[in-house]
Amino acid sequence: MGVESGLYRFVLLLHITTVVVGFGPLFFSAASTRLARQRGGAEGAAISDANQQMTEWAEKAIYAVPVFGILLVLLSDGTWGFDQLWITLSFVLYFAVVAVLHAVVKPTHRRLNEVTASLVSEGGRAPAGAGAGGSRRPPQLAELEQLGKKLAAGSGALNALVVILIGVMIWKPGL
Repeated sequence: MGVESGLYRFVLLLHITTVVVGFGPLFFSAASTRLARQRGGAEGAAISDANQQMTEWAEKAIYAVPVFGILLVLLSDGTWGFDQLWITLSFVLYFAVVAVLHAVVKPTHRRLNEVTASLVSEGGRAPAGAGAGGSRRPPQLAELEQLGKKLAAGSGALNALVVILIGVMIWKPGL
C-alpha cells in the first residue's frame, strides 16, 4: 500500500476528521462555560448543559483518533513504525489528554451543572445574577467559583496537550 495509496489517504482523512470533530469542540468549552456564567439563570444553565452534551459527543470521535492512527502506521509499508519517537510521544500525549478529560474536565463540568441546576431550581440566578440587588449570596456560588476555576485549568491543560500533540504529528521529532 504505502503512504501514497488511496486507502492510506482515506484513512488519513478519517484520522484528521476525528481529530477536528473530537478535539475541536473541547477548545470552546472554557468560552462556553464563561458565557454560561455571564448569562446566569436558566439561560446559563442551558448553555452549560449544551456544552456538556457537546463534550460527550466529541468524546466518541476522540476514541477513534488512535484507531485511525494505528491503521495509518500499519498501512504505511514501513514509512512509519511504532518504534519511532513521534509515534510514542503521540500515544503518551493522547492518553494524557484522555486522562485530563476523564479526571478533571468531565466530572468538574458535571458537578458544575448539578450545582447550577440546584441554584436555578431554588429560584436563584446561577451564577451571574445571584447576590445582585443586595440579596443574600447563595452558598452554592463559592462552589461554582471553585468549579469554574478547576474547569478552566483542566480545559487549559487539555487544550495545551492537544496543541502539543498536533505539533508532534506535524514535526515528527526523532525522524
